[in-house]
Parts: sequence; C-alpha cells; structure tokens
Amino acid sequence: MMISLPFQLHSSLKNTQFKNSAGDQVFVDENRRSEAQYAIMNYLVFPNDTDALVKVGQFVPKAPLGQDFTVYEDVIVWGFGDSEVPSGVCSDSCHAGFRKTPLEGKAVCCFDCSPCPEGEISRQMDADQCMKCPDDEYPNKRRDRCLPKLVTFLDMKEPLGMTLAFLAVSFSLLTALVLWVFVKFQDSPIVKANNRTLSYTLLISLTFCFLCSLLFIGHPTTATCLLRQTIFAVVFTVAVSSILAKTIIVVLAFRAVRPGSRIRMFIHPRVSNYVVLICSGMQVIFCGIWLGTSPPFPEADTQSEIGHIILRCNEGSAFAFYCVLGYMGFLALGSFTIAFLARNLPDTFNEAKFITFSMLVFCSVWATFLPTYQSTKGKAIVIVEIFSILASSAGLLGCIFIPKCYVILLKPDRNTQKQTKNQRDSRRKIFSRAKRNTSSCGINRLEA
Repeated sequence: MMISLPFQLHSSLKNTQFKNSAGDQVFVDENRRSEAQYAIMNYLVFPNDTDALVKVGQFVPKAPLGQDFTVYEDVIVWGFGDSEVPSGVCSDSCHAGFRKTPLEGKAVCCFDCSPCPEGEISRQMDADQCMKCPDDEYPNKRRDRCLPKLVTFLDMKEPLGMTLAFLAVSFSLLTALVLWVFVKFQDSPIVKANNRTLSYTLLISLTFCFLCSLLFIGHPTTATCLLRQTIFAVVFTVAVSSILAKTIIVVLAFRAVRPGSRIRMFIHPRVSNYVVLICSGMQVIFCGIWLGTSPPFPEADTQSEIGHIILRCNEGSAFAFYCVLGYMGFLALGSFTIAFLARNLPDTFNEAKFITFSMLVFCSVWATFLPTYQSTKGKAIVIVEIFSILASSAGLLGCIFIPKCYVILLKPDRNTQKQTKNQRDSRRKIFSRAKRNTSSCGINRLEA
C-alpha cells in the first residue's frame, strides 16, 4: 500500500523499532524509553577545503538528570571560524526602560528599542508596551521602576516662604506706623486737606492687604482656600475705592470753588463714604456669587512638577476669579484716569500726582501678573500672586503716604496754615486770570 498523507506516514512510523549498527535498540515511539546513546557532532570546514565531523558532546538517556546532556562549548566552531553563538534574531534585546518598536517591512524578530514615554516604565527585557506609573509615583531616570512623589507646598519654614512672610509682616507694621503718624498729626493741614477718614480707611485696608498674603503660605485647607481670594479681593477693592473717592473729592473741590457752581452740594464726607461702600459692596456681591456657585477648594496637583505632588488651591471658577480681578482693575483704571487729568490742579496739598504714580505702579504690577500667572505652574503660581500683592500694596503706600510723612516729620515748615493760605491765594489768582481772559474774549467777539 502506498502512503501519501503525513498522518498516515506518522502512524506507520509510530511503532517502529530497530537496532542500529552498534546494536542498540532504537524506538521511534516517543512514549517509550530509548536505550540508545547519541553523539553530538560539529561539522567543520578547514581552510584547505577539507571537512570533518568533530564530537562536541553527547546525549545519554540513562544518565542521571543534569548529566544526560553534555556539550563542550569551547570545542564548537560556528560558521567560518567564529566561536560566538549566532543570534536567532536580527535585533538586540531591549533592556528595562525600553520597549520594542517593530520595523516596517521587516520580519517580526527585527525591531528598534525606544525609550518609554514620559511617565511610563518597563520592568522586563523586550517589553512590547510600557506601563504608566500611578498618580502618586513617578519614573526614575532609567524608567525601569516607579518612585513615590514628594508632597510639597509653599511652607512657612522654607526660606522663600519665610522671606515672603517677613516682608508681609514688615510692610503691615510700616503701614500701621504711618497710620499712627496720621492719627497723631490729625489736626495738621496736610492730613486735614486730604480727607482724614479716607486716609485712615486706605491705611487700614493696606494693612490687611499685606497680611492677607499670609493666607497663601502654608498647607492649603478648605478654609484658607475660601478665604484667601475673597479677603484679598475685598480689602484691595476697599483700598482702590478709597483712592477713587480721594480722586473724585480732589476734582469736586476744584470745581466747587467756581462762582455759582452747583457741585458744592457734593463736597460732603458722606459722598466719599458712599463711593467706598458702593464699590466695595459690588465686589462683596461678586465674591458671594463665586462662593455660592463654584468656590475654591484644595487639590493635589500631580502633573505640574515631576517627582512632586503640589498641594494648592483650585480657584473653582476661573471666570469668577478673573471677573473679581477685572472689577478691581476697572476701579484702578478709573482712579488713574481721573487722577491723571487732575494732576496739575492748583488745589491745596493736591495729591493727584501721588495717586497717579501709585495707580501707575498698581496697574503695571497686575498687568504683569496676568500673563505670568497663566504661564507658571505648581508652587510658583502662589509665589507670583504673593509678590503681586506685596508689590502693588507697597506701591500704594510708598507713592501716596511716604511723601506726606516726609513733610509731617521732616519738613514741618511746609505743613502750616500759611503754606495753605499761599496755595489758596495762588489758586484764586489762576481763577481770576482765567475769568478775565474769558471776559476779554467775549468783548473781542462783540467788537468784531
């Protein structure tokens, strides 16, 4: 019978047994033990074009386990005189921290070794894919294992946090000292001429502006996250509203001295108080809506810095946060515009110039803050905001009150009623000169 199919051939050989030339019994059936011993031969080709079979090992089925298979590796010759074992693949193995990348158009055994992407690792050789580290861990430099992240925040104990806290307390004490000077010399002309109530309100609000930056330092909690932005927004709005009221009073006082002016009815302490209350009340309403809809909350930022978990406050609603800043900026721009237009008015102890410079510093700081706040990450965001609070508050204190303290303490001869009277007389001369010019223009028109 002729056998043509493989399984038919296999069934024919399955039970075949025979004796070889050495007299050993050989069984083809894999389920039966063979009594034969095998020699492992290495085929060699010599330079003189001769060849030979050299025994390089043997297989003895009856030998104890571990001694049944013997190979003499130092005798084996691979290829054309090469003693190294040839590789079964066309690419080297990929170490831990790398993954295999197949090469297009080549066999499966051909690949490149690519480093694991950012945030991923591979622990084994020839890994097909890398695995991501948990959120609280990050890869080491070799990207073969994950390490625990370090929890961090702007701590009061670290040098930068300590420095910012020291500056905040120092500026608040300096503001309190200026307030004490204004209270002690409250009956002096320079203090009375610039609305004592508004000056006191502005100095108290500036003191809290400096101190509110302390809420940004330390471990963020639910309470501090709710308070830091709202208190900052309200006290800064009170300060800017006080400056706006001061500027309006300066302009109204100048307009009111004109004969027959109806603006005198607005020269009243209550007007400035209403300006501060209304402007600050609007900010309180904005903050209340913010806290009622999407309030700030503490969160752990695991993405900003490699190897660190940044504890910070999420603003909740970014739109509400920028609305609060925008309203404060609107008041500051209004104060700057009015003060700039009134900077040359011949009013007694006119502080419009000082307000102009202070608002210029204030607006410059916060105009710089916005792009910097957007481009920074992690702990640097808090540092940028604290610096902006301290710089803008110091600008208001330095530009508005330091020149007055200089006159009060070091130039008392300029802080007298005589000086006030001379300035008032010069102002009357300017008005009378303007009035005569106006009358002469009218006469010239009639003559024409």
